Amino acid sequence: QEEREKRRLEQLERKKELQRLLEEENSKLQGKIPKQGNPGKITRAQIEESIRREHKESAEGAEKEKSHLELPLEENLNRQLPEEGAVEARSIEDAIAALSVSQAQERHPERRLRAAFAAFEELRLPRLKQENPNMRLSQLRQLLRKEWMKSPENPMNQRHQAYNSQK
Repeated sequence: QEEREKRRLEQLERKKELQRLLEEENSKLQGKIPKQGNPGKITRAQIEESIRREHKESAEGAEKEKSHLELPLEENLNRQLPEEGAVEARSIEDAIAALSVSQAQERHPERRLRAAFAAFEELRLPRLKQENPNMRLSQLRQLLRKEWMKSPENPMNQRHQAYNSQK
């Protein structure tokens, strides 16, 4: 019977201890939650205090934003302009062409054809007139054309690649 009495007392002590712990926990939680005053009436002092608090919080937030905005911008390395004399190569063929010493083969010699022929005609026509004084200008031009087709000054006779060939 004494054992039963001991158990009952221990259970009561445990219950009291648990009740006390629960009350402590509740009081801590209630302490953290600010009590809302009577929402019906607010004094001017309370209004001014809340305004001051809001201004203080917004000022702290603004300081954080300002510090973020005041940081210097980093330079974008992808957008740097190439230095003068620098060569940009985006493929292996371009890099080899940029590094090679020899002249790259021309892909569009026909673009220079008219200007090259005009220069050739300017040099050779007076010589052809001296050699053949009795020929008409159209005949001289025919001779000049034949000579032009075999001439090394003709861009079409120089080494070139097809315009649509792989680099």
